[in-house]
Amino acid sequence: MWRSHVASVVNTVDGLVPVVKGNGYGFGRVELAHLAAEFADTVAVGTVHELAGLPDELNVVVLTPTLAPPDTTAAILTVGSDAHIAGLAGWRGRVLVKLASSMQRYGRGAELVAEARSSGLDVVGVSIHPPLAGSAGDHAREIVERLDSIEPTLPVWISHLDPTTAATLPDSHTYRLRLGTALWHGDKSFLHLDADVLDVRVVDEGRPAGYRQAPVAGDGHLVMIGAGTANGVAPLPDGRSPFHFERRRLALHEPPHMHTSMVFVPAGEPLPEVGRRVDLQRPLTTTTIDEYVWQ
Repeated sequence: MWRSHVASVVNTVDGLVPVVKGNGYGFGRVELAHLAAEFADTVAVGTVHELAGLPDELNVVVLTPTLAPPDTTAAILTVGSDAHIAGLAGWRGRVLVKLASSMQRYGRGAELVAEARSSGLDVVGVSIHPPLAGSAGDHAREIVERLDSIEPTLPVWISHLDPTTAATLPDSHTYRLRLGTALWHGDKSFLHLDADVLDVRVVDEGRPAGYRQAPVAGDGHLVMIGAGTANGVAPLPDGRSPFHFERRRLALHEPPHMHTSMVFVPAGEPLPEVGRRVDLQRPLTTTTIDEYVWQ
């Protein structure tokens, strides 16, 4: 079962921080946070706008820096620059200090720890975020290179590292390993992604339809599916449709948009009715059940 996979990961990682950001990896952020509360004391969300509705007993880490703090000091925020610290002026809560990595996104050197403390922030750890590119060994080396400047009493929060490699890091520090995709999507054999058919319309060949008024490819039906870019749905890398019905790929009439995708079903082919569900194959964003393989 899917929960058995989650449990197997949990049992191999000391100090695990489950990531429940975005739409909760396709399961729902709040629902996933309640599940995480069964085995973890801390979860990570993406932004300060994702704090509502989470279990009170959890520590919640916000991974993306903010220039406007939330009303509560319960959350642990992230700072990676002078501007981030200045944006928290008057806020007296806990923070992680982001250290610069080769990703060149957020972060500074260890001196930012002292700056955060002098501004009245409670520094509870540092965070190192290697890029996706490179091997696990590359990521571990990048983390180790930054440890000499970090107080041994400060926990080091890390990501993009598998549990086996994380276990090889020096015991000079303690570590909190953030896991999202590997935890929730590591075994996709139990996962299935589908979407509702919301409307079906009869169309004639050549009739303009859609946002871009492209001519319909033939006589048949336009099918409106309740999933689009707002849900992380996009064409496959080769441009094909991610939708299937009765083991046939449904052709996109135009690229998915916001909450609806339009597909064209030629006359005589199996037609999903309103209220039916169609399968999805590998949406492009990891906030959904990514790389689901249709069989």
